[in-house]
Amino acid sequence: MNPSGDLDISDLATSTTDTAINEISNLKRKLEMFELILDSIHNGVIVTDPDGIVTHFNKPYGWFLEVDPEAQIGRHCTEVVENTRMHIVAKTGIPEINQAHHIKGQDMVVQRIPIKKDGRVIAVFGQVMFKHVRDVRMLAGRLSMLESQVALYEQELAKLRATRYTFESIVGVTNQIHALKKEALRAAATHLPVLITGESGTGKELFAQAIHNAGNRRLKPFVRINCATIPKDLLESELFGYEKGAFTGASSTGKLGKFELAHQGTILLDEIGDLPLEMQPKLLRVLEEKEFERIGGTLPIKSDFRLIAATNQDLGAMIAEGRFRKDLFYRLGVIPLHIPPLRERREDILPIAENILRQLAVDAALPEIAMDLQAGRILNQYDWPGNVRELSNVLERTVASLEGAVIFPRHLPFFLQRQIDALSDGPSSPIKQVQSKAEIEAICFALKQALGNKARAARLLGIHRTLLYKKMQKYGLDSKAAVSN
Repeated sequence: MNPSGDLDISDLATSTTDTAINEISNLKRKLEMFELILDSIHNGVIVTDPDGIVTHFNKPYGWFLEVDPEAQIGRHCTEVVENTRMHIVAKTGIPEINQAHHIKGQDMVVQRIPIKKDGRVIAVFGQVMFKHVRDVRMLAGRLSMLESQVALYEQELAKLRATRYTFESIVGVTNQIHALKKEALRAAATHLPVLITGESGTGKELFAQAIHNAGNRRLKPFVRINCATIPKDLLESELFGYEKGAFTGASSTGKLGKFELAHQGTILLDEIGDLPLEMQPKLLRVLEEKEFERIGGTLPIKSDFRLIAATNQDLGAMIAEGRFRKDLFYRLGVIPLHIPPLRERREDILPIAENILRQLAVDAALPEIAMDLQAGRILNQYDWPGNVRELSNVLERTVASLEGAVIFPRHLPFFLQRQIDALSDGPSSPIKQVQSKAEIEAICFALKQALGNKARAARLLGIHRTLLYKKMQKYGLDSKAAVSN
C-alpha cells in the first residue's frame, strides 16, 4: 500500500514471488525425498513414461548394470536394459509380477507395474526383486525349513494339549474291543456328535481323546467338563461364559465359556446324564445352531466345535422317567458307542493289566514287572465292578509295596487273595469252607504284617478291631502264633 491507500503493484509482485519461491522450495524437497527413497531401495528400480522413456533410475540399478544412473534419464528403456518389457507393459497396461528376466548372463526375477490415472497408463514402475534365481531358491529353502519347524511345533503343541490318549492307548484282544475301535475310528473322520456309554471306569474319556486325536481337529483344543461336579447354578456360566459384571461375584473381565474355548476343537461333556433338566434345552439349541450368548451378553457367539458326550447312566430309562429330554438324546447320539465292562470281556483283563504294569515301570524308572500265573488267574476271575479304573488302582497299590520284580498272589490286596483257595480247591468246595480258609489266611497275614498288633491288623483288613477279636476267637487263632508262622 502507498500513503494514499492505493495498492502498490511492486508489493503484489514481491508477495507473489515469495509464494512461488516457497512452493518451488517445497517441490525440490519432495523431489529430493523421492530420489532418496528410490536410491535407498536395495534392488534396482526403473520408471518409464508411456513411451518407454526412462524418467527415474536408482543408484543400486546403476551399480548393478555398471552405468551412470543420471545418464540413463531420457533414453529409451530398450537402450538401457537388455530384454526389457517396460515399454510393452506401458502399451498393454497389464502388470507382470515375479517374471524371469535374463540380464548380464544371469536369470533375475523382476516385476513391472503400470501406473494409471483416470484409466490411462501414465508410467511404468519396474523393480528387480531377486538379482539371481538362486536367491529365490534360497528363500524357498528357508520357507521349507520354516514349514518343517512349524510342523514340529504343531506336533509338540499336540503333546502339550489336554489329550494324551490315542487309539494305540486302547488295549484289548477281544472281538468286542476291536469292533468298537473300528467304529470309533470311523466316527473320528466325521464332525458328528458322539455319545459314549458304559459303566464307570471303562475308559470313556480314553475313547473320547482317541477320537479327537484321530480327527482333523487334533491340533485344536480338547475341552472337558464334568456335568456332575459343577454346581447347578454355576453350570451355565461354565458352559457359555459371562460378561463382566453379569452377576454378583463375577470377574471384572468376564469369562470365556467352555464352548467358546472349544472353537475348532472338541468338547467332552462327561456325565451328561447329570445335566440339569432346565439346562438341556439350552444345550440342544447350542448343538443345533452352534451359537450361544454369554450370561449378561447381548451378542451371539459362534463356535465351531465337535461334541462328544459320555455317561454311565441309562439315558433311555431317564427319558421314560422324564429326567432327560428325548430330542436332546437323539441329537447327542448320532454316533453311539457302548464300552462293555471288563467282566463281559475277560480276555482283555490280563493284556490291560500287563500294559498298566509297563506304564508303571516306565513312570517309576523300575525294571520290567512280571506277573505270576496264579496271580494272573486271580485277576482274571474277579468281576472288577470298577472296571479298568479299579484294575489300575489295584496294580498301583501292589507295585508301590512290591519287593522284587514279580507279582505273586500274596502281593495282591486281601479281597483278591480270598480267591486263592477257591481257585485251588475247585468248584466242588463248600462255600463256607472256602470262606473260612480265606479269612484265616487273611487274618494270619495281617497279624504277621502288623507284628501281632491287633489294632493295626484290623486296619490292614479294613474291619473293626472288635470284629477281628471275634473272628480270631472263632478260628482259635493266636496273634503270637500267627507272627511266628
